[in-house]
Amino acid sequence: MGPLKGLRIIEMAGIGPAPFCGMLLSDMGAEVIRVDRREKADLGLPGKEPKFDVLHRGRKSVAVDVKSDAGRDVVRKLVAKGDALIEGFRPGVMERLGLGPDDLLAVNPRLVFGRMTGFGQDGPMAPRAGHDINYIALAGVLHTIGRKGEAPMPPLNLVGDFGGGGMLLGFGVVCALLEAQRSGKGQVVDAAMVDGAATLMSAIYGFRAQGTWKDERGVNVLDTGAPYYNVYETRDGKWVSIGSIEKRFYEDLLSRLGLAGEKLPAQHDESGWPKLAQRFAEAFRTKTRAEWEKVFEGSDACFAPVLSMGEVAAYPHNAQRKAFVSRDGVVQPAPAPRFSRTQPEMGAVPQEPGVDTDAVLAEFGFAAGEIADLRKRGIVGPA
Repeated sequence: MGPLKGLRIIEMAGIGPAPFCGMLLSDMGAEVIRVDRREKADLGLPGKEPKFDVLHRGRKSVAVDVKSDAGRDVVRKLVAKGDALIEGFRPGVMERLGLGPDDLLAVNPRLVFGRMTGFGQDGPMAPRAGHDINYIALAGVLHTIGRKGEAPMPPLNLVGDFGGGGMLLGFGVVCALLEAQRSGKGQVVDAAMVDGAATLMSAIYGFRAQGTWKDERGVNVLDTGAPYYNVYETRDGKWVSIGSIEKRFYEDLLSRLGLAGEKLPAQHDESGWPKLAQRFAEAFRTKTRAEWEKVFEGSDACFAPVLSMGEVAAYPHNAQRKAFVSRDGVVQPAPAPRFSRTQPEMGAVPQEPGVDTDAVLAEFGFAAGEIADLRKRGIVGPA
């Protein structure tokens, strides 16, 4: 089992980054108990079978009416035997429920209370609604992504929700759990997607400070400005990527494209980049993607085919490393990273909210009669 085996995490159900954090912790071996609503929530998303909700894999689910006193007592009893709680509500919601940090640390002084928000727990914008696109806009990320002369291009919701959100929260929770082992004291982790997205930009901010990164989009080395760090269409309408930044890699690129003997602008002559990009585009259109894969086989030119989501699992490199798995017909990424001794194992397939209610409550010390009474009163149980 994974390296977090033995840890118990209570997850207040939500969407996006907090469930992603719960998935990461579960993938690493933690027992994650998700507290779902008893009523159906309007999340602005179409309904789907549970098996397609990949972010909810590996969890047990308890459905609780947390708006009731009895329901809040259920959560407190769960927390009393947990190591951490994660939640993704707006600032103040958990406090209004009587389940804020002060309330729950009084129940369990060693508790790590992980909070996931877009703008943070304080500041003028803290109470406002938002989504990934807004958080990465505020962090300076969105402005940098896009081609020259074009509008900023949202990179899906990977930078705010997941890389700068759920992954940051997971890192913070594990850091706080390690500290709690030494101090015996819990604490609050304030993970904000604006902060996380900005942190992911640390190197770029450094480049800008030294004058090697311009605020204009599409004119820098890593933002498609440089022709040797870009994507190109092949003869069959597919795409390949190159990232030949280093001199020796760039020379290998020119050789394999058949351009080594041609008089071209110097690699780092920005005034010649448009001409270089045109020549690279012309060259790549002479062969199919598969043909270029053979040309670049064994190459250090930093080349890779641009695979669709439907192609990745079967691609030889990914297949050999078992980077993707299929569960109940749903292809999805396998747990990562990998460990030499405590190898993670993916937990249960996502289920309907509340299906584990009785079993989990019994595991946490609720008597059978108490569980039956809570069900009868509508405090717990599937919606």
